[in-house]
Amino acid sequence: MRRLMIVASAGLLLSACQTVQNSAGAPTTYQDPATLGAVKGVGIESQDIVSMTDQMMRDMLTEPRLANAATPPNVILDAEYFVNESSSRINRNSITDRLRVSLQRASQGRLNFVGRHYANMVQSERNLKRQGVVDKGTTGTAAAQRGGDYRLGGRITSLDARDPRTGMMSRYTQIIFEMADLESGDIVWSGIYEFSKAGADDVIYR
Repeated sequence: MRRLMIVASAGLLLSACQTVQNSAGAPTTYQDPATLGAVKGVGIESQDIVSMTDQMMRDMLTEPRLANAATPPNVILDAEYFVNESSSRINRNSITDRLRVSLQRASQGRLNFVGRHYANMVQSERNLKRQGVVDKGTTGTAAAQRGGDYRLGGRITSLDARDPRTGMMSRYTQIIFEMADLESGDIVWSGIYEFSKAGADDVIYR
């Protein structure tokens, strides 16, 4: 009987531990990154990144020189020449990485993407192959790393205003995307994404 009481008490204790709520804070919840989150500010947020990259991807695929060329062009799409001159703190890679992944999926071979941000990694492996340290793999060797035909550039700018009487703050954000010809310098495609937000207080972006 004593053993049964101990087991029952342990079961009640375990059950109680599993239902304890953290009264000091709110429970963590998943949110759809494409919708307005619980924490809102006037800067660039997840729904803006999802919306702008989807819009730019669709628009880029309508440019014949990019998506309908007889030979798929080599495209470099990274944050190297995508600059942030706005008052918003943003990791530029979160924008260009999502755009590159989405565009590569949607283009279905109409564009060839060059990972210039992996150039050092590729060159290291090429050196090992040519020194005989490793074999040549299964895809063969190339005379050189692939050059780019077009590369993404762009700029993020903003205009802030604050009402000193009410503390209300507004921010207009403009994001320009451009694809430049890496031989002529011609801009073969341009896209713009803009929005304006207002709020009583801004939030801290990290």
